[in-house]
Amino acid sequence: MKSRYLFLSLLFSIGLFGQSETSNTYNEDAKAIRLVLKTQQDAWNKFDLEGFMQGYWKSDSLKFYGSNGITKGWQKTLDNYKKGYPSREHIGELQFTLKSISPIEDHSYYVMGQYHLKRSVGDAQGEFLIILKKINGEWKIIADMSS
Repeated sequence: MKSRYLFLSLLFSIGLFGQSETSNTYNEDAKAIRLVLKTQQDAWNKFDLEGFMQGYWKSDSLKFYGSNGITKGWQKTLDNYKKGYPSREHIGELQFTLKSISPIEDHSYYVMGQYHLKRSVGDAQGEFLIILKKINGEWKIIADMSS
């Protein structure tokens, strides 16, 4: 738990040195980041987990921190999603609520928000903090902490 708060404190302090949230670059980046998350939401709602994963960095260095601890790697993250959401009933309908998009440094941001799953097997919701980085001209999630 302490490490989670240290991580958040570090992000807040680093964000102070990033670009201004009123700059044109920020506005363009935030729009592109919202599109990544909208594309993920749409893929999820079509029961397309591979499409959902296109928003993540396809690398063994991807990190996902959730209720089962840290998962490393794109393929392992996809495998965990497939295991945890094996059917349309488990997938349900996803909606993201974005609370904050904040610059860390050039070409990287952290995003805080909430997810809401409306499902026949029981609704689920939680919070997330993701870090996106522009890699080869595309915004990709390089780290995800969801609860």
